Amino acid sequence: MSNRILGLLAALVLVLTSSAWAQGATAKEPVADGRTLSQWVKELKEGVAPQTRNAAAYEISGMGPAAAPAVPALVEALDDPEASVKFPVIVALGEIGPAAKAAVPKLKKMMDEEINDEIAAAAKRALRRIEPSAATSE
Repeated sequence: MSNRILGLLAALVLVLTSSAWAQGATAKEPVADGRTLSQWVKELKEGVAPQTRNAAAYEISGMGPAAAPAVPALVEALDDPEASVKFPVIVALGEIGPAAKAAVPKLKKMMDEEINDEIAAAAKRALRRIEPSAATSE
């Protein structure tokens, strides 16, 4: 009987510790304005209004390198038709820094081919922070 109780107690401790560990893992997700990075990424991807996507990109940029998990969504958002969204997305990638290396090909293309001078200049600034050697035109 006591072995059974000890076994149940050990199982309970294991469940409680793994539950606490899982909560600790999600608690490490960066938060801005009371929302987690994953919530801001969802807004960036699914926001209907450009203002919503713009705000999400700026909130992500404020998280700096901790927002590295958002890089795939940010790279995708570089194709947004609105300059008001592209600009803060580029800023966010620059703030993330070297961990945003996946964005280099698109940023380089934007730097070289973008008609909007502000977007092209922002792409160059971001490249300098991500991979300085990529910020030079060939």
